[in-house]
Amino acid sequence: MAFDPSRPYNDLPALPPQVDLESRAVLKACISARAAVAELKAAGLLIPNQGVLVNSIPLLEAQASSEIENIVTTTDQMFLFDGVGEGEADPATKEAMRYRTALWEGYQALKTRPLSTNTAVQICRAIKGVDMGIRNTPGTTLSNDRTGQVIYTPPEGEGLLREKLANWERWLHGTSPGAAEIDPLVRMAAGHYQFEAIHPFTDGNGRTGRVLNLLYLVEQGLLDIPVLYLSRHILRNKAGYYGGLQSVTVQGAWEPWLLYMLNGVTETARWTTHKIIAVRGLLEETSQRMRTEAGTVYSRELAELVFVRPYCRIAHVVDAGLAKRQTASTYLKTLAAVGILREHKVGREKVFVNPAFLNLLKQD
Repeated sequence: MAFDPSRPYNDLPALPPQVDLESRAVLKACISARAAVAELKAAGLLIPNQGVLVNSIPLLEAQASSEIENIVTTTDQMFLFDGVGEGEADPATKEAMRYRTALWEGYQALKTRPLSTNTAVQICRAIKGVDMGIRNTPGTTLSNDRTGQVIYTPPEGEGLLREKLANWERWLHGTSPGAAEIDPLVRMAAGHYQFEAIHPFTDGNGRTGRVLNLLYLVEQGLLDIPVLYLSRHILRNKAGYYGGLQSVTVQGAWEPWLLYMLNGVTETARWTTHKIIAVRGLLEETSQRMRTEAGTVYSRELAELVFVRPYCRIAHVVDAGLAKRQTASTYLKTLAAVGILREHKVGREKVFVNPAFLNLLKQD
Protein backbone atom coordinates (compact mmCIF):
# COMPACT_ATOMS: atom_id res chain seq x y z
CA MET A 1 0.00 0.00 0.00
CA ALA A 2 1.29 3.51 -0.86
CA PHE A 3 2.31 5.69 2.07
CA ASP A 4 -0.53 8.00 3.12
CA PRO A 5 0.67 10.89 5.31
CA SER A 6 -2.81 11.38 6.77
CA ARG A 7 -3.05 7.81 8.15
CA PRO A 8 -1.17 6.58 11.24
CA TYR A 9 1.98 4.82 10.03
CA ASN A 10 1.32 1.70 12.08
CA ASP A 11 3.15 -0.35 9.44
CA LEU A 12 6.44 1.44 10.11
CA PRO A 13 8.95 -1.36 9.33
CA ALA A 14 11.10 -2.68 12.14
CA LEU A 15 14.87 -2.31 12.14
CA PRO A 16 16.94 -3.45 10.35
CA PRO A 17 15.33 -2.33 7.06
CA GLN A 18 15.33 -4.71 4.11
CA VAL A 19 18.17 -2.89 2.35
CA ASP A 20 21.95 -2.93 2.58
CA LEU A 21 22.64 -0.04 4.94
CA GLU A 22 26.42 -0.25 4.57
CA SER A 23 26.75 0.57 0.90
CA ARG A 24 30.15 1.50 -0.51
CA ALA A 25 29.41 5.23 -0.12
CA VAL A 26 28.15 4.78 3.44
CA LEU A 27 31.21 2.74 4.48
CA LYS A 28 33.51 5.39 3.01
CA ALA A 29 31.68 8.14 4.91
CA CYS A 30 31.74 6.00 8.03
CA ILE A 31 35.54 5.69 7.95
CA SER A 32 35.88 9.49 7.87
CA ALA A 33 33.33 9.90 10.64
CA ARG A 34 35.02 7.31 12.88
CA ALA A 35 38.40 9.01 12.42
CA ALA A 36 36.96 12.45 13.21
CA VAL A 37 35.19 11.18 16.35
CA ALA A 38 38.37 9.41 17.52
CA GLU A 39 40.28 12.67 17.10
CA LEU A 40 37.58 14.49 19.09
CA LYS A 41 37.76 11.94 21.90
CA ALA A 42 41.52 12.44 22.11
CA ALA A 43 41.16 16.24 22.01
CA GLY A 44 38.85 16.10 25.02
CA LEU A 45 41.78 14.85 27.10
CA LEU A 46 43.79 18.00 26.33
CA ILE A 47 41.82 19.90 28.97
CA PRO A 48 42.25 18.19 32.36
CA ASN A 49 39.32 20.06 33.93
CA GLN A 50 36.47 18.46 31.98
CA GLY A 51 34.07 21.01 33.45
CA VAL A 52 35.41 23.54 30.92
CA LEU A 53 34.05 21.36 28.10
CA VAL A 54 30.97 19.99 29.86
CA ASN A 55 29.80 23.53 30.63
CA SER A 56 30.44 24.98 27.18
CA ILE A 57 29.99 22.68 24.16
CA PRO A 58 26.73 21.12 25.47
CA LEU A 59 25.34 24.64 25.96
CA LEU A 60 26.07 25.37 22.29
CA GLU A 61 24.41 22.06 21.40
CA ALA A 62 21.39 22.92 23.56
CA GLN A 63 20.99 26.30 21.91
CA ALA A 64 21.28 24.91 18.36
CA SER A 65 19.04 21.87 18.96
CA SER A 66 16.38 24.14 20.45
CA GLU A 67 16.68 26.57 17.53
CA ILE A 68 15.97 23.69 15.13
CA GLU A 69 12.52 23.65 16.80
CA ASN A 70 12.27 27.47 16.51
CA ILE A 71 13.07 27.99 20.20
CA VAL A 72 15.58 30.81 19.81
CA THR A 73 17.95 32.18 22.44
CA THR A 74 21.60 33.28 22.52
CA THR A 75 24.80 31.82 23.96
CA ASP A 76 25.11 34.89 26.18
CA GLN A 77 21.69 34.26 27.71
CA MET A 78 22.50 30.57 28.17
CA PHE A 79 25.77 31.26 30.00
CA LEU A 80 24.27 34.12 32.01
CA PHE A 81 21.71 31.84 33.65
CA ASP A 82 23.86 28.70 33.76
CA GLY A 83 24.51 27.50 37.29
CA VAL A 84 22.24 30.03 39.04
CA GLY A 85 18.78 28.71 38.19
CA GLU A 86 16.53 30.06 35.48
CA GLY A 87 15.62 33.20 37.46
CA GLU A 88 14.46 35.93 35.12
CA ALA A 89 15.38 34.07 31.93
CA ASP A 90 12.95 34.33 29.04
CA PRO A 91 10.88 31.22 28.16
CA ALA A 92 13.07 30.23 25.18
CA THR A 93 16.23 30.36 27.29
CA LYS A 94 14.57 28.31 30.04
CA GLU A 95 13.56 25.64 27.54
CA ALA A 96 17.02 25.53 25.95
CA MET A 97 18.60 25.27 29.42
CA ARG A 98 16.38 22.27 30.13
CA TYR A 99 17.87 20.57 27.05
CA ARG A 100 21.34 20.89 28.57
CA THR A 101 19.97 19.53 31.87
CA ALA A 102 18.41 16.58 30.03
CA LEU A 103 21.71 15.82 28.29
CA TRP A 104 23.58 15.88 31.60
CA GLU A 105 20.97 13.74 33.41
CA GLY A 106 21.03 11.23 30.57
CA TYR A 107 24.84 11.13 30.70
CA GLN A 108 24.75 10.43 34.43
CA ALA A 109 22.09 7.73 33.93
CA LEU A 110 24.41 5.85 31.53
CA LYS A 111 26.58 5.00 34.53
CA THR A 112 23.84 2.80 35.97
CA ARG A 113 21.77 1.60 33.00
CA PRO A 114 21.96 1.30 29.19
CA LEU A 115 19.96 3.52 26.84
CA SER A 116 16.35 2.45 26.78
CA THR A 117 12.77 3.65 26.38
CA ASN A 118 12.90 4.72 30.02
CA THR A 119 15.96 6.88 29.25
CA ALA A 120 14.03 8.55 26.43
CA VAL A 121 11.09 9.24 28.78
CA GLN A 122 13.45 10.73 31.39
CA ILE A 123 15.09 12.97 28.78
CA CYS A 124 11.81 14.18 27.30
CA ARG A 125 10.43 15.00 30.76
CA ALA A 126 13.57 17.01 31.55
CA ILE A 127 13.38 18.90 28.24
CA LYS A 128 9.70 19.75 28.56
CA GLY A 129 9.70 20.26 32.32
CA VAL A 130 6.47 18.28 32.68
CA ASP A 131 5.50 14.66 33.37
CA MET A 132 5.65 13.22 29.84
CA GLY A 133 4.91 9.61 28.96
CA ILE A 134 4.55 7.46 25.85
CA ARG A 135 1.67 8.74 23.69
CA ASN A 136 -1.56 6.91 24.44
CA THR A 137 -4.14 9.05 22.65
CA PRO A 138 -4.71 9.45 18.87
CA GLY A 139 -4.61 12.67 16.90
CA THR A 140 -0.87 13.48 16.62
CA THR A 141 0.14 14.70 13.16
CA LEU A 142 3.14 16.54 11.72
CA SER A 143 2.37 19.42 9.36
CA ASN A 144 4.22 21.77 7.06
CA ASP A 145 4.71 25.01 9.04
CA ARG A 146 4.08 27.14 5.98
CA THR A 147 1.12 25.42 4.33
CA GLY A 148 -0.45 23.50 7.22
CA GLN A 149 -0.50 20.35 5.06
CA VAL A 150 -0.16 17.08 6.99
CA ILE A 151 3.14 15.44 5.98
CA TYR A 152 3.26 12.57 8.48
CA THR A 153 1.04 10.80 10.98
CA PRO A 154 3.07 8.63 13.37
CA PRO A 155 1.96 5.21 14.64
CA GLU A 156 -0.79 5.15 17.26
CA GLY A 157 -1.47 3.11 20.38
CA GLU A 158 0.81 2.93 23.40
CA GLY A 159 1.24 -0.84 23.08
CA LEU A 160 2.33 -0.57 19.45
CA LEU A 161 4.68 2.32 20.22
CA ARG A 162 6.34 0.38 23.04
CA GLU A 163 6.72 -2.64 20.75
CA LYS A 164 8.45 -0.48 18.13
CA LEU A 165 10.62 1.17 20.80
CA ALA A 166 11.68 -2.28 22.06
CA ASN A 167 12.86 -3.06 18.51
CA TRP A 168 14.67 0.31 18.43
CA GLU A 169 16.44 -0.60 21.70
CA ARG A 170 17.54 -3.99 20.35
CA TRP A 171 18.87 -2.31 17.20
CA LEU A 172 20.95 0.20 19.14
CA HIS A 173 22.43 -2.48 21.39
CA GLY A 174 23.19 -4.78 18.46
CA THR A 175 20.90 -7.61 19.57
CA SER A 176 18.41 -7.52 16.69
CA PRO A 177 19.23 -9.71 13.64
CA GLY A 178 22.32 -8.44 11.80
CA ALA A 179 22.66 -5.31 13.97
CA ALA A 180 25.90 -6.34 15.68
CA GLU A 181 27.74 -6.31 12.33
CA ILE A 182 26.65 -2.73 11.55
CA ASP A 183 28.99 0.10 12.57
CA PRO A 184 27.66 1.98 15.65
CA LEU A 185 27.60 5.29 13.73
CA VAL A 186 25.35 3.74 11.09
CA ARG A 187 23.21 2.22 13.84
CA MET A 188 22.94 5.67 15.45
CA ALA A 189 21.82 7.31 12.19
CA ALA A 190 19.28 4.57 11.38
CA GLY A 191 18.11 4.52 14.99
CA HIS A 192 17.58 8.29 14.95
CA TYR A 193 15.30 7.99 11.93
CA GLN A 194 13.38 5.18 13.62
CA PHE A 195 12.92 7.10 16.87
CA GLU A 196 11.64 10.17 15.04
CA ALA A 197 9.30 8.03 12.93
CA ILE A 198 7.90 6.31 16.03
CA HIS A 199 7.44 9.81 17.51
CA PRO A 200 6.71 8.40 20.97
CA PHE A 201 5.83 11.69 22.70
CA THR A 202 3.28 14.41 22.07
CA ASP A 203 6.13 16.96 21.96
CA GLY A 204 9.93 17.12 22.31
CA ASN A 205 10.71 14.14 20.06
CA GLY A 206 13.35 15.88 17.93
CA ARG A 207 15.32 17.22 20.87
CA THR A 208 15.00 13.93 22.77
CA GLY A 209 16.29 12.04 19.73
CA ARG A 210 19.26 14.38 19.35
CA VAL A 211 20.21 13.95 23.03
CA LEU A 212 20.00 10.18 22.54
CA ASN A 213 22.44 10.42 19.60
CA LEU A 214 25.12 11.95 21.81
CA LEU A 215 24.48 9.56 24.69
CA TYR A 216 24.73 6.62 22.28
CA LEU A 217 28.21 7.74 21.18
CA VAL A 218 29.25 7.78 24.85
CA GLU A 219 27.62 4.42 25.54
CA GLN A 220 29.46 2.86 22.60
CA GLY A 221 32.78 4.24 23.87
CA LEU A 222 33.27 6.54 20.87
CA LEU A 223 33.27 9.58 23.18
CA ASP A 224 34.02 9.99 26.88
CA ILE A 225 31.72 12.97 27.37
CA PRO A 226 28.84 14.20 25.15
CA VAL A 227 30.60 17.12 23.49
CA LEU A 228 29.86 16.54 19.79
CA TYR A 229 28.10 19.66 18.49
CA LEU A 230 25.95 17.71 16.01
CA SER A 231 23.01 20.11 16.05
CA ARG A 232 25.25 22.72 14.42
CA HIS A 233 25.19 20.65 11.22
CA ILE A 234 21.45 20.02 11.43
CA LEU A 235 20.62 23.68 12.08
CA ARG A 236 22.74 24.76 9.09
CA ASN A 237 21.17 22.05 6.90
CA LYS A 238 17.65 21.97 8.32
CA ALA A 239 15.92 21.25 5.01
CA GLY A 240 18.24 18.27 4.45
CA TYR A 241 17.44 16.95 7.92
CA TYR A 242 13.67 16.98 7.56
CA GLY A 243 13.80 16.10 3.88
CA GLY A 244 16.06 13.13 4.63
CA LEU A 245 13.72 11.80 7.32
CA GLN A 246 10.74 12.17 4.98
CA SER A 247 12.54 10.48 2.08
CA VAL A 248 13.26 7.38 4.16
CA THR A 249 9.56 7.17 5.05
CA VAL A 250 8.16 7.79 1.58
CA GLN A 251 10.83 6.30 -0.69
CA GLY A 252 12.94 4.07 1.53
CA ALA A 253 15.90 6.35 0.68
CA TRP A 254 18.24 5.15 3.39
CA GLU A 255 21.60 5.90 1.78
CA PRO A 256 21.11 9.70 1.42
CA TRP A 257 19.91 9.87 5.03
CA LEU A 258 22.85 7.89 6.37
CA LEU A 259 25.30 10.00 4.36
CA TYR A 260 23.69 13.18 5.68
CA MET A 261 24.15 12.03 9.28
CA LEU A 262 27.65 10.59 8.83
CA ASN A 263 28.88 13.69 7.02
CA GLY A 264 27.35 15.74 9.83
CA VAL A 265 29.24 13.71 12.42
CA THR A 266 32.50 14.19 10.49
CA GLU A 267 32.05 17.92 10.01
CA THR A 268 30.98 18.68 13.58
CA ALA A 269 33.56 16.36 15.18
CA ARG A 270 36.31 18.22 13.31
CA TRP A 271 34.78 21.59 14.22
CA THR A 272 34.50 20.60 17.89
CA THR A 273 38.08 19.29 17.92
CA HIS A 274 39.41 22.58 16.55
CA LYS A 275 37.29 24.45 19.08
CA ILE A 276 38.66 22.39 21.98
CA ILE A 277 42.26 22.98 20.82
CA ALA A 278 41.54 26.71 20.61
CA VAL A 279 39.95 26.67 24.08
CA ARG A 280 43.03 24.96 25.49
CA GLY A 281 45.27 27.59 23.89
CA LEU A 282 43.17 30.44 25.29
CA LEU A 283 43.08 28.83 28.74
CA GLU A 284 46.88 28.59 28.78
CA GLU A 285 47.23 32.16 27.53
CA THR A 286 44.78 33.43 30.16
CA SER A 287 46.54 31.49 32.89
CA GLN A 288 49.87 33.05 31.88
CA ARG A 289 48.33 36.54 31.85
CA MET A 290 46.97 35.97 35.33
CA ARG A 291 50.43 34.95 36.55
CA THR A 292 52.14 38.02 35.14
CA GLU A 293 49.41 40.69 35.47
CA ALA A 294 47.48 39.51 38.53
CA GLY A 295 49.96 37.28 40.32
CA THR A 296 48.56 38.06 43.77
CA VAL A 297 45.28 36.28 42.94
CA TYR A 298 46.55 33.65 40.50
CA SER A 299 45.74 29.98 40.87
CA ARG A 300 45.21 27.36 38.20
CA GLU A 301 41.82 26.62 39.74
CA LEU A 302 40.71 30.26 39.38
CA ALA A 303 41.92 30.37 35.77
CA GLU A 304 39.86 27.26 34.98
CA LEU A 305 36.83 28.53 36.90
CA VAL A 306 36.36 31.57 34.65
CA PHE A 307 36.18 29.13 31.72
CA VAL A 308 33.81 26.74 33.49
CA ARG A 309 31.72 29.82 34.39
CA PRO A 310 32.34 32.48 31.70
CA TYR A 311 29.66 34.56 33.46
CA CYS A 312 31.33 34.22 36.84
CA ARG A 313 29.70 35.33 40.08
CA ILE A 314 31.29 35.78 43.49
CA ALA A 315 29.20 32.82 44.66
CA HIS A 316 30.85 30.59 42.03
CA VAL A 317 34.29 31.34 43.50
CA VAL A 318 33.00 30.67 47.02
CA ASP A 319 31.22 27.46 45.99
CA ALA A 320 34.41 26.23 44.29
CA GLY A 321 36.16 26.53 47.66
CA LEU A 322 38.68 29.06 46.34
CA ALA A 323 37.94 31.90 48.77
CA LYS A 324 35.43 33.43 51.16
CA ARG A 325 33.07 36.05 49.82
CA GLN A 326 35.12 39.21 50.40
CA THR A 327 38.31 37.66 49.03
CA ALA A 328 36.40 36.14 46.10
CA SER A 329 35.15 39.61 45.21
CA THR A 330 38.75 40.91 45.28
CA TYR A 331 39.88 38.09 43.00
CA LEU A 332 37.29 38.88 40.35
CA LYS A 333 37.73 42.65 40.57
CA THR A 334 41.49 42.22 40.15
CA LEU A 335 40.96 40.13 37.00
CA ALA A 336 38.56 42.79 35.71
CA ALA A 337 41.08 45.56 36.45
CA VAL A 338 43.71 43.94 34.20
CA GLY A 339 41.17 43.27 31.44
CA ILE A 340 40.89 39.47 31.68
CA LEU A 341 37.28 39.74 32.85
CA ARG A 342 34.65 42.42 32.31
CA GLU A 343 32.39 43.50 35.18
CA HIS A 344 28.67 43.56 34.47
CA LYS A 345 25.65 44.51 36.55
CA VAL A 346 22.69 42.13 36.22
CA GLY A 347 19.91 43.46 38.39
CA ARG A 348 21.48 43.93 41.82
CA GLU A 349 24.16 41.37 41.18
CA LYS A 350 27.67 41.74 39.79
CA VAL A 351 28.73 39.29 37.10
CA PHE A 352 32.27 38.99 35.75
CA VAL A 353 32.33 38.00 32.08
CA ASN A 354 35.14 36.20 30.25
CA PRO A 355 34.73 37.97 26.86
CA ALA A 356 37.62 36.26 25.09
CA PHE A 357 36.20 32.80 25.82
CA LEU A 358 32.66 33.76 24.82
CA ASN A 359 33.93 35.26 21.56
CA LEU A 360 35.90 32.09 20.86
CA LEU A 361 32.84 29.90 21.38
CA LYS A 362 30.76 32.04 19.02
CA GLN A 363 33.35 32.13 16.24
CA ASP A 364 33.26 29.77 13.29
